[in-house]
Amino acid sequence: HVVLIDEVSRVHLGIQFFFWIFPHILKQWYQRRVRGSLMAFCGLSVAAISMFGGVYSILPAYESDLFGTKYVGANHGKMLLFSSTAAILGPSTFLALRSMSEKAAITDLVGKIDPAAFLEKFGSDVSMVDKLVEAKTVTVAKLMEIAPSGVRDPTPFLYDTSFYSIAAAISLGAVAHLMIKPVNPKWYEKVEPTISEIKKD
Repeated sequence: HVVLIDEVSRVHLGIQFFFWIFPHILKQWYQRRVRGSLMAFCGLSVAAISMFGGVYSILPAYESDLFGTKYVGANHGKMLLFSSTAAILGPSTFLALRSMSEKAAITDLVGKIDPAAFLEKFGSDVSMVDKLVEAKTVTVAKLMEIAPSGVRDPTPFLYDTSFYSIAAAISLGAVAHLMIKPVNPKWYEKVEPTISEIKKD
């Protein structure tokens, strides 16, 4: 499986093309998730996640093509370091954006709900909404139960900010990737001849 991906990407398509098209496809999936069917989005997301192992398996070969084989271990180590950092910061940022969207949605819903209905439902005044949200007493689903008819449920849109931020980050990464070029030959290390080679000459 990995060998097949490696051969197709490097020999037939070019490895840089492979690394360019992959984030571009992901960006399209994330941006159009609401318009397409839920099953299609879930299926494409699973397919995208399943590709990450293959991408990591051919990275050393790609780094060798760009920077040579001598320091590929060090180059790959740096890549893994930053990749690990992104693995920690990425989900945290994703959840923080989602939390911000949820709080904004709750604030918007509370502004449309009759304060008397809010008091009857939660036993507290509207001014206590922040503390009720922290205690998980007030949620979007519970607010929708007392919301006036015609108010749109914001639940399907809570991840909009997160997904658009991911799409923007992927696009930025794709542009940065296109800017990577092989090392200029003038920076190549000069190999000093060995004593045996000098004697042969």
